[in-house]
Amino acid sequence: MGEAKGGCECCINYVYDEDYECYTCEMDLDEDEMGRFLTGRFDNCPYFQYNDEYRIVRRQM
Repeated sequence: MGEAKGGCECCINYVYDEDYECYTCEMDLDEDEMGRFLTGRFDNCPYFQYNDEYRIVRRQM
């Protein structure tokens, strides 16, 4: 998801699914979105959120 904004690998919605043993998108994608996601053509994803795990820590400082 969101290749133009940083790619799925950087998205907070891109998580490892232990049942499928691969990374998936947690968002409820429609058929067209899922097709683009699976083929790696999911540019400008509306669900992209940068996965910044240290953001909360910086706010507390």
